[in-house]
Amino acid sequence: MVVELLAPAKDKETAFAAVDCGTDAVYMGAPAFSARKNAPNSLEDINEVVNYAHKFGVKVHIALNTILTDSELAEAFDLSYKLKELGIDAIIIQDMGLLKMFIDNNFDLPVHISTQCDNYLPQKVKFFNDIGVSRVILARELSVEQIKEIHKQNPNLELECFIHGALCVSMSGQCYLSQYIGGRSANRGECAQPCRKKYSVVTDKSKIIAKDIYPLCLKDFNGSKYIKDLIDAGICSFKIEGRLKDAGYVKNIVSFYRNILGKGTSAGKILSLPFTPSPEKSFNRGFTDYFLNNRTDCFNFESPKSRGEFLGEVTEIFDNRFKIKTNKTVNPQDGLYFNGEGCLVNKVVDGYIYPNKKIKLKLKEKIYRNLDTEFEKLLAKPVKRKIGVNIKIENAEITITDEDNINISFTLEGEPPNNPEKMKETFIKQFSKTGNEDFYINTFEINSDVPFMPISGINELRRNLFQKLMDKRIENYNSNKQKQKKMKYTKYFLDEVDYRANLHNNTAKEFYEKCGAKVLEPSLETKIPERQICLMHCKHCIKFALNMCKSPQKLLLKDENNKLYPLKFDCKNCEMYVMSSNY
Repeated sequence: MVVELLAPAKDKETAFAAVDCGTDAVYMGAPAFSARKNAPNSLEDINEVVNYAHKFGVKVHIALNTILTDSELAEAFDLSYKLKELGIDAIIIQDMGLLKMFIDNNFDLPVHISTQCDNYLPQKVKFFNDIGVSRVILARELSVEQIKEIHKQNPNLELECFIHGALCVSMSGQCYLSQYIGGRSANRGECAQPCRKKYSVVTDKSKIIAKDIYPLCLKDFNGSKYIKDLIDAGICSFKIEGRLKDAGYVKNIVSFYRNILGKGTSAGKILSLPFTPSPEKSFNRGFTDYFLNNRTDCFNFESPKSRGEFLGEVTEIFDNRFKIKTNKTVNPQDGLYFNGEGCLVNKVVDGYIYPNKKIKLKLKEKIYRNLDTEFEKLLAKPVKRKIGVNIKIENAEITITDEDNINISFTLEGEPPNNPEKMKETFIKQFSKTGNEDFYINTFEINSDVPFMPISGINELRRNLFQKLMDKRIENYNSNKQKQKKMKYTKYFLDEVDYRANLHNNTAKEFYEKCGAKVLEPSLETKIPERQICLMHCKHCIKFALNMCKSPQKLLLKDENNKLYPLKFDCKNCEMYVMSSNY
């Protein structure tokens, strides 16, 4: 089964880099209403990305996945049509008011339901499938077996899952801590990342269990070991997280997964890659495969900073230098990480590393490198994706056929050459000079004489024919684009919904009521309920992480301002809830 590799792009330059490194699809933020408010893209930039990506059959998905106010809803609906006119391939949404407007207006651009909709329960996924959406982006917390069961219940629904990148500690769409603390809503694209802050774990008797750690900080996701299992389970698209990451990160991670997946759903290949892909060399807090196969060591209580790749252990320490046992070369200006701290390398002399500041180390301290300057230089080198073509000249007609079997033909005219064999060689030589063009010559077959043409004429012919072939590729791509089938209302799997439905406008309320669910209250962003509520619903469990599963003690998180957040534990399902403070 051929599956899609889906890459993030914070801007058009990153999108171009992702395409060039072999992704099958990119996803980016819309000009507004994206769950990454700091990564918007103008319609003009999105148009450029669409035009470039579609050359290679690469799809462009646009995230318009925040919850919306009544006044924003009409604007978002209008924006959806503008995006459709640009030729994007799918729109990613969270707001049920916007979904209602799509249903009512027979919107025919493929609708993908964001992971922000908390697509964890099989009943939730089936609900969206019954509505008729094109794709559901699954919750990160699902195991391979759970995904397999969801696919079994919804065999014709496209299922997308995350495969790499940063993890939200809460179920997506179910994190309200940032909004609760400072009015910055994760569901509105403004998350302040309180999960990456320091807390102390204390008991209800004020006993300190763990002081000043990062108990909500998770490692980064790397599901590469489970690619085949996930494909067998029914996944059709593997999503790399990272719409705030730079182009170097995206190039490295896309190339890594392209090598694993092999041929994708798009066309072309990279003729020369200047670096060897290595996820450890890009930003990471250590890696976890999370819950794909049972509970794992998914947390990083030490630091939310990038750890990078392991170099070795400290073997010698002096006042201004130290040595580590490693088989890797350390260079000046490399960034090092150890025990939650970091430094830059000033110089390396006779194996001794001279840091740029005074640091405290101990023997056998583990040293990591979170900035590899030489690798970054390689990442900065250009990468070009090209489409293979076969060229055949026979009976004065030249035919160019690309790897998707799309072809064009042109009749060659002119006087016979004085040296027919030399003319053939010139044709092959000049057509092979593709330079920055989007094609490369796979085979060139000449079965008859060719007319005389000057080198400039052959070059112009090559450019014109390649442009005509590309125009035909784009035309063929557009005529075969997926359409959103007609959607309909269906019964919701719950009889009533509360603030966790993230209902932020009246149209969303109408949607739930039309689906048979009673709305008890609006979103927490509209009004914080006057009772103790769940601010985070997590599969990560602090009790488990601290080896306290059998302890009867009640635990709380205490932040740096001494505010307390009670923790509740569902030990049967091995889940944790961070509650609002009632102290």
